[in-house]
Amino acid sequence: MPEPHATPAPTPARVTAVLRILVLSTFVVLLNETIMVNAIPRLMREFEVSAAAAGWLSTAFMLTMAVVIPVTGWFLQRVTTRTAFGLAMALFLAGTALAAAAPAFPVLLAARVVQASGTAVMMPLLMTTLMTLVPPHERGKVMGNITLVISVAPALGPAVSGVLLELGSWRLLFLAVLPIAGAMAVFGRMKLVDIGEPQAGPIDWVSVPLAAAGFGALVYGLSGLGAENAADAAVPPAATTLVGAVLVGLFVWRQLFLQRSSTPLLDLRALTFRHFSVALGLMCLSFMALMGAFILLPLYLQEVCDLTSLQTGLLLIPGGLTMGLLGPQVGKLYDRFGAPRLVVPGAAVTAVCLALFALTAERTSPWLVLVLHVALSAGMAFVFTPVFTSGLSVLPPHLYPHGSAILGSLQQVAAAAGTALVISVMSCRAATAAAGGADATGALATGIRWGFGVGAALGVLAVLVALLVRTPPTPEPPAEPDAPDEDDAATAKAAHTPG
Repeated sequence: MPEPHATPAPTPARVTAVLRILVLSTFVVLLNETIMVNAIPRLMREFEVSAAAAGWLSTAFMLTMAVVIPVTGWFLQRVTTRTAFGLAMALFLAGTALAAAAPAFPVLLAARVVQASGTAVMMPLLMTTLMTLVPPHERGKVMGNITLVISVAPALGPAVSGVLLELGSWRLLFLAVLPIAGAMAVFGRMKLVDIGEPQAGPIDWVSVPLAAAGFGALVYGLSGLGAENAADAAVPPAATTLVGAVLVGLFVWRQLFLQRSSTPLLDLRALTFRHFSVALGLMCLSFMALMGAFILLPLYLQEVCDLTSLQTGLLLIPGGLTMGLLGPQVGKLYDRFGAPRLVVPGAAVTAVCLALFALTAERTSPWLVLVLHVALSAGMAFVFTPVFTSGLSVLPPHLYPHGSAILGSLQQVAAAAGTALVISVMSCRAATAAAGGADATGALATGIRWGFGVGAALGVLAVLVALLVRTPPTPEPPAEPDAPDEDDAATAKAAHTPG
């Protein structure tokens, strides 16, 4: 049986071009993820919806990511790079255009779902392509550059939205992104090259609804656990969470069964690699703590410190820029020193900063909050880049798409779990403080401090897991052949000279 035609290895210039296209496109789609943060009050007034309904613009985005990402492991192995990129950008562009023209709130909500579908494909595509193209001894540096983009884009979202909302309608949030995304899509389709060969294979249609319903219900249930109206919900969030956990368990059982005789939708053999599992655990704990801080800080700055939404966004930008700008430097340090020497100090700094946030008072200076947020972001930079690189590097190439999909899926679950945990604790402690006679601001400040305390506890657990992180062995880069010296040349000449 003839072997399939192998795609020639791309040149270094091609590798750089491919990664640059994917990174810039990912920046555009990730910027959109947080760009609506400041628009919620205006949308509530314009569409006459409640805060809970408006919050679905973010919840639906996260739910869609949780539903789509598990399927990307199968999908990315069966289509070309250009096809996956084209589909992701087409979905994002369609959702953005629909959102800009949305005449009613349900249409805007549907547009966010379409946007999230494109974003869910783009992230695993970027990570899989990186692991396929970049040799192991250079992955830290390249992953550091990607961390810059992934970190800066969400951090810029609230500030960009604040500026655009000052200039005009909320529709500018989408109209401003549309031409940039369109240009990236056209340029990408022109310049992008296919990496590897698609592998034909069946899809298990039982696994698809199990993944969609399981991860969707789990993330939705966790998101609702901390909501103010959780007790009034038609279906209790705890019940939804339980149903989601059961369905995810059935999905896992189905994949383990398929691994014996067929092709699973999500290959869980990636979890049998200890270094990947440890990195995954550290990523989940760190992401839970980080998302909790992201939720609590705007509440503290606006409701306790009386800052505006624009001031809050501008105050939080330096932290995001710090995490992003440190990414390339941390990547270079990873290539030189490995993961443990970076991850353990980074996790320790993160835990200390969260503990200090738990000590903030009602009149704590916003400048101190700025300093702590920058330090927290720096600690996270020393965690995320080495964890992503070392975790995925230990996998064999055929598991890169599945490892990226597992990583992305659990990120969504961790984000929902972290948010639910800190909001539940904050609400409970705030209610207790109010019952004890504290005013509204004081009660909220007490609840927020307890929420940060939970984040600090998660940070301590992350430090313990970080102690288990190891750097996978890295093969040495191929050495260039040495030029023969004069003695070698003379010897060779003598050997070919007739006696």
